[in-house]
Amino acid sequence: MRYTLLGNSGLRVSEICLGTMTFGEDWGWGTSKDESLKIYDAYRAAGGNFFDTANFYTNGMSETLLGEFAQGHRDSVVLATKYTNAAPGKDANAAGNHRKSMMQAVEASLKRLKTDHIDLYWLPIWDGITPFDEVMRGFDDLVRQGKILYAGVSNVPAWWIAQANTFAALRGWTRFAGLQVEYSLIERTVERELLPMSKALGLGVTAWSPLSGGWLTGKYAAGRKGGGRLDDEQLRDNALKTDERSMAIALEVAAIAVEIGSSSAQVALAWLRHRADPVIPIIGARKIEQLKDNLASLDVKLSADQLARLERVSKIEMGFPHSFFNKELVQAFSFGGMKDLIDRP
Repeated sequence: MRYTLLGNSGLRVSEICLGTMTFGEDWGWGTSKDESLKIYDAYRAAGGNFFDTANFYTNGMSETLLGEFAQGHRDSVVLATKYTNAAPGKDANAAGNHRKSMMQAVEASLKRLKTDHIDLYWLPIWDGITPFDEVMRGFDDLVRQGKILYAGVSNVPAWWIAQANTFAALRGWTRFAGLQVEYSLIERTVERELLPMSKALGLGVTAWSPLSGGWLTGKYAAGRKGGGRLDDEQLRDNALKTDERSMAIALEVAAIAVEIGSSSAQVALAWLRHRADPVIPIIGARKIEQLKDNLASLDVKLSADQLARLERVSKIEMGFPHSFFNKELVQAFSFGGMKDLIDRP
């Protein structure tokens, strides 16, 4: 395991993050306390120090278990949790991005995590209502109070993040240090606006669902090739679409996995780590074997040809305005016919 800085901050986090949505069985599925501890210990033994949870995961049990597991070495781990979400009920302010939700959630998370501070606090879903200055002032207050060290944002439009971070910079408030997005070979639309925005603002990028809900583990490709027992009904039960693009990507990943003697999941995770700009995959596991398989992706090297094949099969249409200003005629006009003579970053 190697370590990287979270964006423009000085926070050192491991190159793979352990997601703990599976810690606890309060949602009727997940991992027992004993198995969760094995996963936690194995990840730390491999050098991992970056843990991702949320106040909402398994009704708070994920935070409770993490807090218990981290006792005795709390300062050597980076605990990231989230606010905003709440179970359906009759309290209009139980959920949302607003200050009341933030302050209530952070106090509850601190108690469950058995700590006096949260290393990285995420806004995980945009509510489309709360003003950005209210959010950023709330994060800044929590940093000044010592209850959180860094702030992050996830599942929010790029324009809103850019607006919020710029305003915070002008005010001298805490800015976002990290961005969390769904990113995988199957879900690449974040490359249109969110990733360029994160690079421009210096945000560290973490990727949730890097295996696209199971598509990139190899099991669905095996089912299509006749080597597994999955059928369309089972795919629907897993909220997955049997679209041709996803299946083509899964099959290419599986083919490359055979070539290099690895698992499909390892190839998919390695692809993220081969991106030009650093991406930290968030992996999750219900069993210790899954964790070990995912961690083994750190040793997987993909050739230029293999990366090109994955690029071809997973390529997306960038859409307007990218498709417009990348046209040869437009480029000729915007550079006055001298594009090839001008050095660009």
